[in-house]
Amino acid sequence: MSTDSSTRTVIGHSTADKVVLYGGLPLAGLALGFFLPRIADWAVDQRWVPFPAPLELIAKGDSWWVVALLTVIGVVAGIFLAAAALEDTLKVTVTNTEVEFLKNQKTTRVPRNQVAVAFLDGKEIVLQDSRSRELARERHDQLKSEAKAIPAAFRAHGYPWSESGDPYADQFRRWVEDDPELPAAVNAVLKARSKAFALGDKGKHDVRELREEIAKLGYTVREEDKRQYWRPTSL
Repeated sequence: MSTDSSTRTVIGHSTADKVVLYGGLPLAGLALGFFLPRIADWAVDQRWVPFPAPLELIAKGDSWWVVALLTVIGVVAGIFLAAAALEDTLKVTVTNTEVEFLKNQKTTRVPRNQVAVAFLDGKEIVLQDSRSRELARERHDQLKSEAKAIPAAFRAHGYPWSESGDPYADQFRRWVEDDPELPAAVNAVLKARSKAFALGDKGKHDVRELREEIAKLGYTVREEDKRQYWRPTSL
């Protein structure tokens, strides 16, 4: 977490994060590229190693220019992996006027005057308005020790923070298919969302999008170990 002249506080994408990613991954790629011909030379003699043909090709090219080429490729690959990892890490910028969430080139901004309460729900930062509607729910990437600084960041800029979590937590009920207490439209969206969970990373976009659809129908949903819980939004 970093603070710029007391005007904003940034959570994520710290200098330490960038040093670890842009220092560690290219260095690992360099080491892998340098030692790959030797690793391949050893691996071709192991019966349990699959796809021996590419390894034999690398092992035969154990000359200085092959090693140099593989080393450069390893470093470049490490840089690209570091950039991808940083892009997939949530960056939160808190100011006195708004909260900005940035991840995978998608930016969400929430004005300060709309936020009635902010809190952590597990690894997620949640902002609610005065009618209990969720203005944002974003999963942060901070370590447990670093996550303690998140409440301080919001309090420093005047946001009401709930240390005990969601003020409406006791209103959530676990969803079961065709729940008789829910409208058919909400059940249909929750069912589609349950299928999206089963797709893993491929279904992440649908899981998020369907959460927004449920919100439009007047309900709030949260999940725990792929189990969905719902509550009506107060009006």
